[in-house]
Amino acid sequence: MKIAVVGTGYVGLVTGTCLAETGNQVICVDINEKKVKMMQDGQLPIYEPGLELLFHRNIKQERLHFTSNLAEAIAEAKIIFLALPTPPGGDGSADLSYVLGAAKDIAKLITDYKVIVTKSTVPVGTADKVTAVMNANTTIEFAVVSNPEFLREGVAVEDFMKPDRVVVGTKDERARKLMAELYAPYVRQGNPVIFMDERSSELTKYAANSFLATKISFMNEIANLCELVGADVDMVRRGIGADNRIGKRFLFSGIGYGGSCFPKDVQALAKSSEENKYNFRILNSVMEVNEIQKKVLVEKVKKYYKGDIKGKKFAMWGLAFKPETDDIREAPALYIIDELLAAGAEVSAFDPEAMKNVEALFGDKIKYAADQYEAIDGADALLIVTEWSLFRTPDFDQMDSLLKEKVIFDGRNLYDLDKMIDCGYYYNSIGRKEIK
Repeated sequence: MKIAVVGTGYVGLVTGTCLAETGNQVICVDINEKKVKMMQDGQLPIYEPGLELLFHRNIKQERLHFTSNLAEAIAEAKIIFLALPTPPGGDGSADLSYVLGAAKDIAKLITDYKVIVTKSTVPVGTADKVTAVMNANTTIEFAVVSNPEFLREGVAVEDFMKPDRVVVGTKDERARKLMAELYAPYVRQGNPVIFMDERSSELTKYAANSFLATKISFMNEIANLCELVGADVDMVRRGIGADNRIGKRFLFSGIGYGGSCFPKDVQALAKSSEENKYNFRILNSVMEVNEIQKKVLVEKVKKYYKGDIKGKKFAMWGLAFKPETDDIREAPALYIIDELLAAGAEVSAFDPEAMKNVEALFGDKIKYAADQYEAIDGADALLIVTEWSLFRTPDFDQMDSLLKEKVIFDGRNLYDLDKMIDCGYYYNSIGRKEIK
């Protein structure tokens, strides 16, 4: 099948590459000509495990192509995916200008039946708006389909190739058949393609992300309570996670959620509810808890140093919002760096993938280490911010010789408490007892 993907951000590039992997002819289009040239030359603009292999293979086998010419991209495509940004506006609502602008341009170019698929995360009613824009600019028959993505950064290729489910919102029977044919290779093991109306599909994505964000904020509240009453959040997590009604996933406490999806989607759903005169109390609380949680590690640091951290040097392990990505959008690390710098402290950071992105924001305001041990050399304390695997089993003997003091503030609960006692560290984590 011939496919066009409009937008080569994280979702668009993963979508286009994975669709090409099952034999489709895919053209990805982007207005950024420099980025298009880079991809045409075989360079990936993002870091995502497993994507590079598929990217190069499908370019080599001439199934994956890149262009900045929209007309060229959609000319022969049966299905056109819109994978465009929907950033939050000043009031928290999703900005649909990119999506609606592309729909208008496409409408003026199509000459035969097309299926227009909104892959971007969009508010309820967006399919109707896209349809209206297209109807105003073409008399050619088309269908607008909602097909939200459920890709987790770090395992996005696996999520696309072996999805838990595929959600498709359409009332158009012809579009339904094309979408079923397109996704058939990805659900051979029996996972469902769930067809529904467009509005239910659009809400499904927001509901899923908001529920997961709620689980995270709930566990962070439990962690904060654990510290006050002397309980251990890891034990609580194991106890409730064994209940299959709750499940084990997204119950790890920490320093808040970040990334491109949860913050934006929770905010957008809360705003959409407000526009429909409904006060979504739980989501408003989720956002409030998350904002507070992003700074909880700095509060622990300030308390340890009795409120004065001016001139102190802090090492930070991890900058990305989660491991296995270079994405720093809404990353807790950014909030922590701002707070430390504002208090007059120095920061020396290391992350396996995200340092270039952080440097683009902070420049020379912080130091960027070549590895995790260079980061802690001469530091007063270590802050663990992202749970990369290489931070889980460090050389504590080497750390002892590099840190000024054996002090760790762990925002991801990486280390066993008894191990920290044996190593002689001051160790302050989330929802567990303080090791002195």
